[in-house]
Amino acid sequence: MRDSLTARGRTPVVACLATLVPYILLGWILPRERLFAIATYAVVLGVYLGWSYYVVERRPAYRQWVSPSLLGLVLTLCTISVVALEWVPLSAIALVHLGALTVIFCYWLIPFAALYQAVTTRDEFEDISEYPSITVLVPAYNEEGYVGRTVAALLGAAYPDGKKEIIVIDDGSTDGTYEEACRYESDTVTVVSKENGGKYSALNYGLLFAESEIVVTVDADSIVETDALREIVAPFVADPMVGAVASNVRIFNRDSFVANCQVLEYVFGINVFRRTFDQFSAVSVVPGCLGAYRRDVLDEVNAYDPHTLTEDFDTTLKVLRQGYKVRFSKAVVYTEAPDTWRDLYKQRLRWYRGNLMTLRKHLFNEVQPSNRYLNRIHLPFALLTMIISPLAGIIILGSIGYMAITGGFVTVLLLATIYTSLIALLNALAISIEGESYWYLIYTPLFVVGYKQFHDFVMLKSCIDIIRGTELGWTNVSRVDQRDRPELRPERQSD
Repeated sequence: MRDSLTARGRTPVVACLATLVPYILLGWILPRERLFAIATYAVVLGVYLGWSYYVVERRPAYRQWVSPSLLGLVLTLCTISVVALEWVPLSAIALVHLGALTVIFCYWLIPFAALYQAVTTRDEFEDISEYPSITVLVPAYNEEGYVGRTVAALLGAAYPDGKKEIIVIDDGSTDGTYEEACRYESDTVTVVSKENGGKYSALNYGLLFAESEIVVTVDADSIVETDALREIVAPFVADPMVGAVASNVRIFNRDSFVANCQVLEYVFGINVFRRTFDQFSAVSVVPGCLGAYRRDVLDEVNAYDPHTLTEDFDTTLKVLRQGYKVRFSKAVVYTEAPDTWRDLYKQRLRWYRGNLMTLRKHLFNEVQPSNRYLNRIHLPFALLTMIISPLAGIIILGSIGYMAITGGFVTVLLLATIYTSLIALLNALAISIEGESYWYLIYTPLFVVGYKQFHDFVMLKSCIDIIRGTELGWTNVSRVDQRDRPELRPERQSD
């Protein structure tokens, strides 16, 4: 670990320690009773996480003693207690504020855990003497101008001769996707075509032709780094209980304001969280742009489900439900991000609707001992981040606005400054872990006011759509390199 720290420099450690400053300031200005209440919740959550880890990893016979319902009961009793002790007034807004402050204080542990994962992880593929065979599935719908470079990157990725096959599945494209992919056909690359049926259908169709031990999925607009395939396969070789492996997703189109906001979002909001959950071997999403599964595990969970818009999230949860480990790898893939607000809205609307559909599907399933962390940590955390946090954010924003115009402007300004500083330092820590440019920190204020509320309202709309039973279809975004050619603009894809 010391060598890893030396190689990376001491910047991550300094950033990690620097994040303590806003926490100290926040603790200094908050009433003592409020701090006692926050500490109570933090201790309960800490004990729950520690006990969950202990029973899952050390005492499986006691797993039935740990459940989200037990956590909910304890938190309810804590809430009654802090109100009875008058640490917090009996007010919905006050309790929402208390919950938000508790989450903010607990968030410090996430980048710290990610830092530990980063400095203790090495290139596992260097120790592999015999690589398993892999089949790379590339589902493509109207990806002319993209699919060729994706296949070229896969062909250039390092992997032993004869152990890699690539299958491009043209999902009924109406442009030149099939012809472009066919130019790469060889002993390694196979191109098949089918009627349009959606991404899940294309992946399931591709599995009919796959005969390898490991199935890798790559989106047709993504580019893998040279060592990506070896990196993503390594955890399977190291541990037979690993059922799926996630990649490190980065954005390659960085010439717009919207895309640059997403660079920072991916660094902290996605990759750092995956590093954290890797400590439990329980990453919650294996991304479609680059992910890998054991073939027999995919068969065991019946592969890709048609009843969701986010097949990657759903399939990962099914793998976790069967008791397999899901790891994060150093495999890097670059993908194209929406570069307009309209396209970002369409993408996130699909993501959030699909995530909520998947969460509804898995949340109320029976808790089984084999679930490991799925019901104990993953689903409660997903419920917090996908539903509770956005709703709380909207409530808090409204209450802060009311406070600012009714005489509490100075207090609001002070809290906003401290909170923005905290987010900036956490983002700086995440950037140092991921090796990105600190230049992206200029977008930090938008993650306090602006960009965050955009996502909160999209999530709120998604919740309403799910509750009302609104027709939910696949919302396509425009491709940057296809905008000047109307004939290449994607049509609505089948559900």
